[in-house]
Amino acid sequence: MSYETVFVPLPGREYEIRIGSGLLADAAGHLAPFLKRPRVAVITEARVSAAHRAALEGGLAGIDAEWLELPPGESTKSWEGLRQATEFLLKHRFERSDLVIAFGGGVIGDLAGFAAAIARRGLRFVQVPTTLLAQVDSSVGGKTGINTPEGKNLAGAFHQPVLVLADLDLLATLPERDYLAGYGEVVKYGLLGDAHFFAWLEANAAAVKARDPAALAHAVRRSCEMKAGIVTRDETEQGERALLNLGHTFCHALEAATGYGDRLLHGEGVAIGCALAFELSARLGLCPQEEPGRVAAHLEAMGLKRRLADIAGELPDAPALMALMMQDKKVQDGRLRFILARGIGEAFVTSDVPGEAVEALLTEALSQR
Repeated sequence: MSYETVFVPLPGREYEIRIGSGLLADAAGHLAPFLKRPRVAVITEARVSAAHRAALEGGLAGIDAEWLELPPGESTKSWEGLRQATEFLLKHRFERSDLVIAFGGGVIGDLAGFAAAIARRGLRFVQVPTTLLAQVDSSVGGKTGINTPEGKNLAGAFHQPVLVLADLDLLATLPERDYLAGYGEVVKYGLLGDAHFFAWLEANAAAVKARDPAALAHAVRRSCEMKAGIVTRDETEQGERALLNLGHTFCHALEAATGYGDRLLHGEGVAIGCALAFELSARLGLCPQEEPGRVAAHLEAMGLKRRLADIAGELPDAPALMALMMQDKKVQDGRLRFILARGIGEAFVTSDVPGEAVEALLTEALSQR
């Protein structure tokens, strides 16, 4: 069975991201080198279980699996969800030499990875991402965590997987909205550091939107290559890794404002956040004036949310959104750090952003609703 491999060469914590079709059917073969005994824990959620449990069970032939099925949705990524996952691992006496399989999208990957990080002070885990967003972003790099009442991903740990299995066949069953939300993370990579990749996405928008296998494989592989490179150079986000948060400062505030629910999916918030970051960059004279329009045009061509006006329901005013941003993990010495851009493919991190410019941008964006 053929697949492509992206290697993450972290010293002592090296692992492969395997990208291809049919990986689930041979899950046992992929996991065999990591198993000390034929036993795994599978943490998943109800929608994924209904669609794909039988396939993974078939692929795990000969391996005993204990399953924990949690409710779907961002609300599961909570203290209560973490308690359930951790106690499940302890109750079933999983040991450090065993494997935990995170089988789901970003919520499950983050939650299961965090539970694996803290159960018995660290169990090994494998990411089997079932969404586009998880395959290109959250399954790679070892960031695990949960949301708290104070904000998104504020409790967590850096805990690298031992393997990532990105089976592209799983994306065929994704609802259109979920698939396109994941694309918000794909386009982010082109915007932050690869103008050629962004141009490829523009040229191949129709094929990627239609889930053409070859186009999808290239988009996933290039996204993973970019993230793997950044993570290898800056695993714990001391500098360059912060670039991966392009659009996320706006996004996390919007997710908090909408209650982490179906009004705004994470990838949709990233897309809106990227559009706002480029608009802010242009207003500050950092990038050419035509760049925000190019970003917005591509998001529109893909059918993605790109404006605050695209979010249903009420939103807080600009000062309230600014207050939510101050809970962002990138805040240093009480100052927000933004990822802005000098152009497509040229993102950078800065704390030198006038608060009044951000508030004016948000006020104008809210007025267009």
